[in-house]
Amino acid sequence: MPKSFTVLDLLDLDLKDHNALNLTCKAGRKGLSKAITQPDINRPGLALSGFFDDFNAKRLQLFGNGETAYLRMLSQQNSWAAVDEIFRRNIPCCIFTNNYLPEERFLQLAESNQVPILLTDLNSSDFTVRIIRSLADVFAPQRTIHGVFVEVSGLGVLLSGDSGVGKSEAALELIERGHRLICDDAVDIRCVSGNTLMGKPVNPALGHHLEVRGIGIINIAQLFGVAAIQVQKEIEMVIELEIWDPTKEYERLGTKDQTSEILGVRLPSMKIPVKPGRNIAILIETAVMNHRLKKMGFHSAQQFNQNVIEWLESENARTVYLRKTQENQFQ
Repeated sequence: MPKSFTVLDLLDLDLKDHNALNLTCKAGRKGLSKAITQPDINRPGLALSGFFDDFNAKRLQLFGNGETAYLRMLSQQNSWAAVDEIFRRNIPCCIFTNNYLPEERFLQLAESNQVPILLTDLNSSDFTVRIIRSLADVFAPQRTIHGVFVEVSGLGVLLSGDSGVGKSEAALELIERGHRLICDDAVDIRCVSGNTLMGKPVNPALGHHLEVRGIGIINIAQLFGVAAIQVQKEIEMVIELEIWDPTKEYERLGTKDQTSEILGVRLPSMKIPVKPGRNIAILIETAVMNHRLKKMGFHSAQQFNQNVIEWLESENARTVYLRKTQENQFQ
């Protein structure tokens, strides 16, 4: 969750296409610094009628067709007590869909209470879906991790490890082999929907650059084309690179699946030791393909283990059979 997210930050969200909110401010600009503390909206229909039990003033107040029709009736009756009470409860802002501009008296109350009035050309249904999705991303648990984030065969893979271990070089070879770079060095990770980790560059303007020691900073999009980059991706696997330690016992069978925890979400993970002569990019590709096989229900290491057990059992049975046969012949 951000330290502070205001109504002005909501207006400044860089959302495009099917995510765009199309918001403009028509009144109450002095209140644009008001904080938004809840990733949800409220329809103030009952509050407009004077019923304030369980009224959630901390949420964004959304005015759709029903609310705007009721406002027109209040304007005809010149009855603004309920509206004034809504503003007095320190709401963050009011949002009107379908580009509906409220009555002048409503705008005056908003100005006097410093409550921003925002308009969007979207209908209530479309806007509700978009705003909840946008706020869920803004308020999602967040963490920045040092590493390189790549897409390998459609799978989001986070490469971690000490500085200088070869993460960027491995990513560069993966890109040459047709895979994609999401970001290098610093990965902004958000936990959305409670169990999905989305990774993207901390700074979008610098995200698709790669630092290669001895060469410097290179622009992946310019060198390899836009097909070699990705804006963001779900993190589905963590691979840690480390310098080969001859005193350490590394996994050789892979019968036990390892996991790493990020923001409370456990992800499949593995350690790959790095030393001269090992092609790390091919090892990463193989690890990803093996992981996809596991998701399809085929676990190579466990299948190998089962085959060995069955072979041993058959050999034991054959040995026992032959021994008994020989004993019967001598009797």
